[in-house]
Amino acid sequence: MLYNSTQNKNEVVSAAQAIAQGISKDGGLFVPQEFPKYDEATLKALLKEDYRGRAKKVFSDFLTDFTEDEIDDCVTKAYTAEKFDGENPAPLAFTSLGGKELNILELWHGPTCAFKDMALQILPHLLTKSLKKTYDGKDAVILVATSGDTGKAALEGFKDVEHTKIIVFYPVNGVSPMQKHQMNTQEGGNVKVCAIEGNFDDAQTGVKRIFTTPEVAEKLAENNMLFSSANSINWGRLLPQIVYYISAYCDMVNEGKIAFGDKINVVVPTGNFGNILASYYASLMGLPINKFICASNANNVLTDFINTGVYDKNRQFFTTMSPSMDILVSSNLERLLYKLSGNDDKATNEWMTALKTVGKYEVSDDVKAVINDKFFGGYCDDAQTQATISKLFEDNNYLCDTHTAVAVNVYEQYVEKTGDNTPAVIASTASPYKFSKSVLQAVAPNAELPETEFDMVDKLNELTGMAVPAPLAGLKDKTARFSDVVKSEEMQDYVLKSLSIK
Repeated sequence: MLYNSTQNKNEVVSAAQAIAQGISKDGGLFVPQEFPKYDEATLKALLKEDYRGRAKKVFSDFLTDFTEDEIDDCVTKAYTAEKFDGENPAPLAFTSLGGKELNILELWHGPTCAFKDMALQILPHLLTKSLKKTYDGKDAVILVATSGDTGKAALEGFKDVEHTKIIVFYPVNGVSPMQKHQMNTQEGGNVKVCAIEGNFDDAQTGVKRIFTTPEVAEKLAENNMLFSSANSINWGRLLPQIVYYISAYCDMVNEGKIAFGDKINVVVPTGNFGNILASYYASLMGLPINKFICASNANNVLTDFINTGVYDKNRQFFTTMSPSMDILVSSNLERLLYKLSGNDDKATNEWMTALKTVGKYEVSDDVKAVINDKFFGGYCDDAQTQATISKLFEDNNYLCDTHTAVAVNVYEQYVEKTGDNTPAVIASTASPYKFSKSVLQAVAPNAELPETEFDMVDKLNELTGMAVPAPLAGLKDKTARFSDVVKSEEMQDYVLKSLSIK
């Protein structure tokens, strides 16, 4: 299994190189040249496996330059019952809203209580093995731009991992207080956290610029280092996300919610498009998915794109109560466009260049047609988000976070608009306690709001009876280690200074 750059098909690399490098030198993203096909017998065999068994199968089909023992070691160390609060790291919760059954895929039972743990607990193991295969002796410098969850999950995954250093940038006013405290209290001798004046897109653009600046790469090489990424631009981040959609389908069959071979819909709250892209990739492998429902908040650039074929980031940016989706440049959409255009690297490059230069592009009619057939785009604002949290809790005593509520709300819109009652798996991306203020205001709008974030956590626990995840409860008495704030144009200097490189 080899990988191409989305912007230059002539750049061909192994899986290990794609993971170690993170991003192509031309700025494109690495994608597999082909997708393994899972026939009926293969999927039926996966029904009998647990999550770890399913993960080993998927990884072995994409990471063909890894040995069976290496993959086994990565999976076994990443997905432990201790880290994920149980034997199934990605369990389904069955509830309902307005009389309609909801199948909620809870992806937040890991050590940072967000779906990013599903990939970032295994990425350090994949990366260190990839480095040995391709860049033996070099240290990897992991640069991360985060809108909240990726940063903490990456820090937790890479803390004190040998031959790695990790630097995380986040928008100073663009994450929840809990997310900020999670990052700024991070332990580990190889970690660094810095806020930037700006939004997530500024952070993401800054990281990409540093990645693709030859002078910076040369300075790292002189110091026996190289850049890599823990964002979903890295194939090693995206691949693990394919697993939980395949596993959820198997669990739906095993629970009797669907018959084997039945199609499902997938509903994903998404900003950077990686999570929903993983489900699309699973469908290319043979998973029976009928529709991909892309849920956005007020930053509805993806909704407009799905409906019109025009991607236009030249619009007002909103800071919302679902901050992990406060994104106007959806990096992983590039991978979808490459696939839908028939692996046309020139067209993909032209679209991405237009996005950088004028902030806008329009895809071809052929690509539009496939998107209209396969995808549905919808969005909701903060008031609708809170109303959905309240309704779901009142109806069935099920408490969800702000991002999951966006997905549930858009799913309701989809069913009302189309009448499609295909069973749906709804991705739940974070614990409600990561956004306790917004969730508390939704379930108890007339309650007096406590002063601190952790008092809000206690109040929400008292009102709902839902247990506070141990990783969040343990943060209360931790002191912040990091308080740096820089302008986006200062990010490169900050990285070099953090690495003691002049």
